Amino acid sequence: MKRRFNIDSDIRKAETLPASFYRDPRVFEELKERVFAKTWQWIGDESVIPPGNTVYPFVLLDKFLSEPMLLTRDKEGAVRCLTNVCTHRGNIVVQNPGKPRSLTCGYHGRSFDLDGKFKAMPEFKNTENFPRPCDNLHQFQLAQWGPLMFVGLEPRFDLSEVFSIMNERVGFLPLHQFKRNDSLSKDYLVNCHWALYCDNFLEGFHIPFVHDDLNKVVDYGKYTTVPYEHLNLQIGYADESEEVFDLPAGHIDHGKHVAAYYYWLFPNMMFNFYPWGLSINLVRPLGMNRTKVSFISYVYDESKLGSGAGALLDKVEREDEFVVEGVHTGLQSRFYKAGRFSPTREVGVHQFHRLLAKYLDDNFDSGTIKA
Repeated sequence: MKRRFNIDSDIRKAETLPASFYRDPRVFEELKERVFAKTWQWIGDESVIPPGNTVYPFVLLDKFLSEPMLLTRDKEGAVRCLTNVCTHRGNIVVQNPGKPRSLTCGYHGRSFDLDGKFKAMPEFKNTENFPRPCDNLHQFQLAQWGPLMFVGLEPRFDLSEVFSIMNERVGFLPLHQFKRNDSLSKDYLVNCHWALYCDNFLEGFHIPFVHDDLNKVVDYGKYTTVPYEHLNLQIGYADESEEVFDLPAGHIDHGKHVAAYYYWLFPNMMFNFYPWGLSINLVRPLGMNRTKVSFISYVYDESKLGSGAGALLDKVEREDEFVVEGVHTGLQSRFYKAGRFSPTREVGVHQFHRLLAKYLDDNFDSGTIKA
């Protein structure tokens, strides 16, 4: 079958995804199963599931994938991610976080161990061929990087390889000492297609035109993009007068004035490291024309807050929103079809478009690679 979207591997020849990608409701629906169900999502840090027999229910990408899930930690300390849907009649098993010894559905009393294994069910003595493996709660793939936790429905790539790449540059940072700061965290509602927000993040091309303050602290001429298979890194450099990382001897960038490491993980997550800590940006689709962007801040060095590339994040975000909402409006025009890539400045966008085209290809291998 002919590929629906074909992005040339040579950025010098390639065209961007067409406007129809952002406008077609069928494509938007296919992205759920072909992209988001086949990749990973950040779900929080280990503090949500403290030691002891602990459970933490949540919904993965509510109003989009809307998958009910449940984190459990048993007395041995093993953490699992299970479906939060009872295998009897589909009721939600756990409504609130707590410390139960087992999981019991409040509808008809079916119970499970904290590892998801079926335990007991009243009034089922005469049921033949019961219980079966499908009567256990389904277990999802769970991955952890430092205190940060990720889950995948049916992921097609190994997240440990991503962590190894990120550790090359930020592995010297003590992630377990980073403290979540809810006062610095914020949600934004943006009137655009979710992929347009990622398009904008994946290039520093717009910085001199959109972000006056950021442009003053980041050296645009040295701004660098490094693509990997499912990961992308943008490095913002600054001069000695600005806040930069104190990189240890032997570090790949030792001696350079790095103001920020901007990581993007396909399809919708950003991990932005600054000298003060980490800003995680989650891009959550709510509809074709509506996106929720969550900024979650983890502070390591409070003395460095408010300076350098990591300052004024809210102002930079508002400037980005203005631009991407304008692009979203422009893409509704019947006269715009597709654009071209800057070979020097839009390497990240080109990579993103090629990945989206690949995952939407009918011939793409449907197998999974376990983390």
